[in-house]
Amino acid sequence: MNPRATGNWSLALRLTIVCAVSAFGVVLVVTGLLYSALSQNLYREDREALRSKIALLRDLRQQHPTDRSAIAQEVVWEATSDDPHVFVRLIRPDGRMLLETPGMTNVLPPTAFTKLPASRATRMEALPPVQGHSYLIATALNLADDDHVRIQAAIDRTQESALLARFRGRLWWVLSIALLACTALGYLVARAGVQPLRSMATRLDRIGSQSLDVRLSTTELPAEVAVLAEAFNAMLERLDASFARLSRFSADLAHELRTPLNNLLGETEVALSRPRSPVEYQAVLASCREEYERLASLIDSLLFLARAEGRPVPPARERLDLAKELQALQEYYEAAASEAGVALELVPCDGVAIEIDRTLFQRALGNLITNALRYTPAGGRVRLAATANEHEVAISVADTGCGIAAEHLPHVFERFYRADAARSNAQGGNVGLGLAIVKGIAELYRGSVSIESAAGEGTRATVRVPRASHVTPVE
Repeated sequence: MNPRATGNWSLALRLTIVCAVSAFGVVLVVTGLLYSALSQNLYREDREALRSKIALLRDLRQQHPTDRSAIAQEVVWEATSDDPHVFVRLIRPDGRMLLETPGMTNVLPPTAFTKLPASRATRMEALPPVQGHSYLIATALNLADDDHVRIQAAIDRTQESALLARFRGRLWWVLSIALLACTALGYLVARAGVQPLRSMATRLDRIGSQSLDVRLSTTELPAEVAVLAEAFNAMLERLDASFARLSRFSADLAHELRTPLNNLLGETEVALSRPRSPVEYQAVLASCREEYERLASLIDSLLFLARAEGRPVPPARERLDLAKELQALQEYYEAAASEAGVALELVPCDGVAIEIDRTLFQRALGNLITNALRYTPAGGRVRLAATANEHEVAISVADTGCGIAAEHLPHVFERFYRADAARSNAQGGNVGLGLAIVKGIAELYRGSVSIESAAGEGTRATVRVPRASHVTPVE
């Protein structure tokens, strides 16, 4: 299937996006931190420069209260450069200007500085751009005992702003290149990451119905992909086993159908080879009827197994008294048991109820009883028993017959499997489908069936079916 047809993004694309976004996010955070650190350092240096200028003026004012020359020299010395950087103004308490850096009023009049609150000795703030220049201004008191001169200082931050602007421009180039590099790196990482999956997909694409024995190697795969490969190997094991069972089933089915059809064809050809009397034709028709019944039984059993495996709807349930049902089965098969010279016994199990379809229940137990009677010699015994707990009901059919060899036990529930094909064909039956039907019925109700046997010592088959939580013992 084409991944694009489903509308889903490929794993490589998702990994590429995740890696690119993650790496670019780290670069973005780092560059943002660098820009923030540079901006804060420049701002801190300007603040320290203003504080140093104010502290120097305070010292000069306190050391030379009557000598204005030293202070004047400090105030105007920046004006001697072509591009003044620091501006200082001293204002008397009555509002008159005492000293000022030449040209300061043109760019920063006294009204540009806010009034200083009484609780603060110094106040700094950044002004919006004035005539294309950015300024950091400060207002401070002289703090002398008998001097209330206010100091207004400003520092031109235009160069710092220009530096930050150039830095931002370069950062955009760096981020653009980083985005491309992160995308390329993410693609390479994603490609390397999904390469084991591509290799595994290529290997799986070569596996068909004729090569289900091929397995994926997990030695060179990453741990996460190795788990997926092991799951595929387990699936291939199940598919291989299913195909093998299907092949055996097809072969057995063809064999079972061929035998009655060949019998019908042979008897018909013999009957038509020359004129026959009505009695002879009736004998041929009677023989054909037996073959038809055999075919009908085989088809009915196969249809039941197909429906049981498909499970289109939940099986029906009805509340049954287990003791009455087992007694009814004993009475039904009593005649066949007497004819075979086998004692059919029932162990009492009063007070036990089970929820199951009566027809399926009778069919499953009937198959087990029929098998037990068929393989138990005259003078033997077949016993029906049932036990129950709060979780499940176990019904067993035990006989004293010939038993089953240990090598056959794992296969007795497979379709068309017979431990002794010649004897089974001679005795009739459902051509190896009886126990398969019992297993199918048990699994319909989430139960199970098991068999214990030893050659010459008899056989015990046990069906276990869970009890519904609301089922209570019969009074």
